[in-house]
Amino acid sequence: MVLVRGLLGDVLRRKRLRQGRTLREVSADARVSLGYLSEVERGQKEASSELLAAICMALDVPLSTVFAEVSEDLAREEALVLAHPTIEAEVVASAA
Repeated sequence: MVLVRGLLGDVLRRKRLRQGRTLREVSADARVSLGYLSEVERGQKEASSELLAAICMALDVPLSTVFAEVSEDLAREEALVLAHPTIEAEVVASAA
């Protein structure tokens, strides 16, 4: 089972790092705590739609672009799991 919150966090982190920005900068612009943003990026928290919108605005990236990248990543992960069923147990174990 692939956790979407982890993929979403990965995409948000990639966007932030490509811009050369720190968690502190983005959290201030999004008006969300640095700790919470960090947990979202690490896939430990489920972000609300309002929080996602604020983070995307802070990153100046459309939410639809973030979701499109998450969808692409999800499709790759699902294909990998379908091709190699034993990987699913490893993915679930590493997410725990």
